[in-house]
Amino acid sequence: MPLPAPAPRKLKHTRAIECKGYERVDGLWDIEGHLVDTKTYVHTRRDGGRERAPGEPVHNMWLRLTIDLDFKIHDVEAATDDGPYTICGDITPNFKALIGVTIGAGWRRDIVARVGGIKGCTHLVEMLGPLGTVAFQATGRAREARNAGKPPAKKPYQIGSCHVYADNSEAVLERWPQHYTGAKA
Repeated sequence: MPLPAPAPRKLKHTRAIECKGYERVDGLWDIEGHLVDTKTYVHTRRDGGRERAPGEPVHNMWLRLTIDLDFKIHDVEAATDDGPYTICGDITPNFKALIGVTIGAGWRRDIVARVGGIKGCTHLVEMLGPLGTVAFQATGRAREARNAGKPPAKKPYQIGSCHVYADNSEAVLERWPQHYTGAKA
């Protein structure tokens, strides 16, 4: 169901973030993000440069995390094709600082410690949240297959993450009956 009709308005800015997860032939996974900001009017870079037509990117940035099924980061590639300042892309090598980090508990803390603030780029850092989610989504079936027949080592991370996965919900009863806390039928 779409949102209710808005008040009359005029589009000025669009941010598109696309994230994809790829299984590699070497057993690792590439989790990629692409962020594009566009304006509906003519604009220029903050530090000069040519005019940009409506629809030309203000930001056009890429990020790839190469991970294993335990969510350990093996490599990072970052690129800035367009930014409001000519030096925006100079910071991309710093994202290699994420190599060795594991996506999971403490992920946001590790991001801030390694590439937050002046050590990184606001927009590339912003993509890391959705990339972490895509890592879980893309690798889900492969992790299930790897762990088939083994009892879960701990309570699944999904339980308590939203109202669908409340520990007394039908979804938890169906997927993880050992962790269900609701009334038994």
